[in-house]
Amino acid sequence: MRLLKANILLSVVAGWLLTAAPAEASTGIISTGVVRTDAGAVRGTDAADHRTFQGIPFAAPPVGALRWRAPQPVEPWRGVRDATRPGPRCAQNAAIGSPAGDSEDCLYLNVTTPRPAHGLKPVMVWVHGGGFSGGAGSDYDERRLAVQGDVVVVTVNYRLGAFGFFGYPGLKNSGTYGLMDQQAALRWVRRNAAAFGGDPGRVTLFGESAGGDSMCAQLASPAAAGLFQRMVIQSGSCTELNVPDVIFPGVGAEYDTWKPREVLEGVGARVAPALGCADPATAIECLRGLPVSALLAAQNPPVFWSPAYGTPTLPVHPGRALREGRFNRVPVLAGTTRDEGAFFAATFPPLAENDYRGLLSVAFGDKADLVAERYPAGTSPRGAWGSIITDRGYACPNRRNDLVLARWTPVYGYEFADRDAPLPFEFPRPEDFPLGAFHASELAYLHDFKVTFRPDQQRLSDTMIRYWTRFAAVGRPAASWPAVPLVQSLEPGGNRPADLDERHNCDFWDSLG
Repeated sequence: MRLLKANILLSVVAGWLLTAAPAEASTGIISTGVVRTDAGAVRGTDAADHRTFQGIPFAAPPVGALRWRAPQPVEPWRGVRDATRPGPRCAQNAAIGSPAGDSEDCLYLNVTTPRPAHGLKPVMVWVHGGGFSGGAGSDYDERRLAVQGDVVVVTVNYRLGAFGFFGYPGLKNSGTYGLMDQQAALRWVRRNAAAFGGDPGRVTLFGESAGGDSMCAQLASPAAAGLFQRMVIQSGSCTELNVPDVIFPGVGAEYDTWKPREVLEGVGARVAPALGCADPATAIECLRGLPVSALLAAQNPPVFWSPAYGTPTLPVHPGRALREGRFNRVPVLAGTTRDEGAFFAATFPPLAENDYRGLLSVAFGDKADLVAERYPAGTSPRGAWGSIITDRGYACPNRRNDLVLARWTPVYGYEFADRDAPLPFEFPRPEDFPLGAFHASELAYLHDFKVTFRPDQQRLSDTMIRYWTRFAAVGRPAASWPAVPLVQSLEPGGNRPADLDERHNCDFWDSLG
């Protein structure tokens, strides 16, 4: 257990803060397309079957006095703005698959449109993952999704880490600036989608990992009402079970995905003196004056900044909002991967059986023996722990969440189950440690990461793009796709019904409470 605790913070950075690998840049394309937005004209990049517009500002740079304030309107510009390159990444430390960034001037989005243009197309707005601390919208190449699915795709940046989710007593909107950025991007889409050939009345918000968590927040946020008409939640945590507690037992409430505002502000009050801002009367002004590097250093070893509830943006925990029906009721497509936990377990140091039993004791107390009986260590204690993360942390809570959502709105469930999926990012996985359908493994099937697919995997990718974009168009992934409680398993060779309760021991976990 001492070895585990010594590596918990490293694992949080190197594992849970997973983002996708940066997409390759387009080459050999002449820039000619010009579109007028409500703030000014932008010139994008033209290709035979699509257009891309990158680095379009959707809010004023949140710098100086605008640090830790609600996103403000963009200053209009004259002439034609170059939109052939992405804007800067939001300030972040480097993590697996994601380079560092040092800019607060980062509230930009990217638009990919199919050609030829005819009529207004569904719009899909992608919110990237990365543990609320890493990633960028420009990491995702959306040409294939836009062209094959005949949709307009928008990818967005939002403030991350201490810049997006900082809290301090008396600071307005503590812990929700990144969520407010996402809403500002959605308002930009509502105003400007038609100029790019998109239908502002058919907006699908979708995201994975922390992006999936963001979906839960936007469902529960009164401020997001009317900004989207459908939602796709990929490996998100809408429940009141906090995934970090399952992955790294014993880390404490400060690492919960959703924190009460008071908890987050308490963390900020503890961190401020260490940054040289000890006087509560001047701390916020002092903190706003610090360089980006100082706040990034405060995250390494990491303080896990993530959304706060009990705020105007997020009044209650998303799990409670959904359970009580107090959310933005739109059709939902939701799912996880079959082996979510393998990725996280792979970031752990090698576990002996005694280490594994120690983890079980910390996580499950007097029920540890019951869990050990159901998940024996065998020859791979780390693999057994990965299975627990998958079932306890993702599959079963999300299954219960879908059933709760289905009381109020149409819900379509899936489980991505290609257990031989290629890695879309560089990851130093342990030898002889099967990852299966790991956390984020479905990303390459929807976005273009230049991976090599077998023919059956390529067919699965094409099918998933068809499902996601049809859902964006009409609110159902396929005419034959049944609503929850039934769930579809997405596998090479086709999709088929899946019994997640049996596949992931959900009755067992329910029996433990």
